Amino acid sequence: MEGLKEILETPVTHHCDVLVAGGGMAGIAAALAAARHGAGVILLEKQFLLGGLATAGLVTIYLPLCDGKGHQVSFGIAEELLRASILYGSEAEYPTAWLENGSPEARAHQRFQVRYNAQLFAITAEKMLQKEHVKILYGASVCQTAVEDGKMTAVMVETKSGRTAIRARSFVDATGDADLHHLAGAETALFGPGNILAAWYYGCGRSGYDLNVLGCAEVPEEDREEETRPLVSRRFQGVDGWELSEMVQLAHDQILKQVLARRKTDPSYVPATLATIPQVRMTRRIVGIATLDTRDDHREFPDSIGLIGNWKKCGPVYAVPFSALYGRKIRNLITAGRSISATDAMWDVTRVIPACAVTGQAAGTAAAMTDDFPALPVEQLQQVLRADGVLLSVWETVPGDLGGKAQG
Repeated sequence: MEGLKEILETPVTHHCDVLVAGGGMAGIAAALAAARHGAGVILLEKQFLLGGLATAGLVTIYLPLCDGKGHQVSFGIAEELLRASILYGSEAEYPTAWLENGSPEARAHQRFQVRYNAQLFAITAEKMLQKEHVKILYGASVCQTAVEDGKMTAVMVETKSGRTAIRARSFVDATGDADLHHLAGAETALFGPGNILAAWYYGCGRSGYDLNVLGCAEVPEEDREEETRPLVSRRFQGVDGWELSEMVQLAHDQILKQVLARRKTDPSYVPATLATIPQVRMTRRIVGIATLDTRDDHREFPDSIGLIGNWKKCGPVYAVPFSALYGRKIRNLITAGRSISATDAMWDVTRVIPACAVTGQAAGTAAAMTDDFPALPVEQLQQVLRADGVLLSVWETVPGDLGGKAQG
């Protein structure tokens, strides 16, 4: 391969206590948690809109905070963000039983989830971060990292201003693709099967403003009840620039095809909002000290940092171990969101909004406390998380009917 030799001297323009890379749901939660615990935080986001797939990707379904049997499992910032997402009204699936003091029986028949407006949610999240004095740098792509003696010392960032460096004490990788870990040479793993094509968009016509779900998430073989019909007969790894560009173009082809079909019966129908990022779900993750699996349903972990349910089925509850959020190589680097350490089957459970918010809160809280995650006494972190309203034991979700406890 032809190469060009570059000699770079990158100016260090900013310092902070905690640097969060990625402004999706995990990054938002991490930045909020770190700032609320006294850290000076810089949040990097390569788009000019917060929320990642949850906003720019138009995956506008805040999946459940409950176990599907009437018990809430995810609390803290996870619930705070759900409430914030519908501050100005919901689009659909309003969880009446959960937000309006419904009975335990009503909660058992309605999952604690909602559909929201992406643009309003993104602005609301931005205001929440500004309130906590988080510095947001939009249009920022991390292109390299600096590591010395087992710790990350800085990240190099490309923006409209050029290439600069930011130093921090602790780093949270909320990129969704484990980019900081990958750039730093930490151990990562790719999602083997690859992603099927998704082409979600909003349209508007005589029937009103609607969300069109073209292509869905991967369904593991053990959960598949009927044959999956992908939009195209190929899959996408999601970590190559040219491949992602092709994926977006193929998604646009599918959208245009459906729009033209709908215009035959409704000439007024037009696409109203397109996703501005590729709609990939599972790409690259870290290889952590622990790796969460679907078989860990109702398993207690001594280093649990929060609980999540399973959006695809009722019943399972998973405690997330702190040791699934960091690896062995870089002591002050932690991950949050869809790139935590999980098996392929579990990845599809941990990638959604509640799990991203739960792991984001834990990662941001820990980053405010230490620059050496393996050495942090987990009991200290757990004490802080409990004080912030987070449940840590899977058996805490049932006694006393804790479902619907308000946070935030």
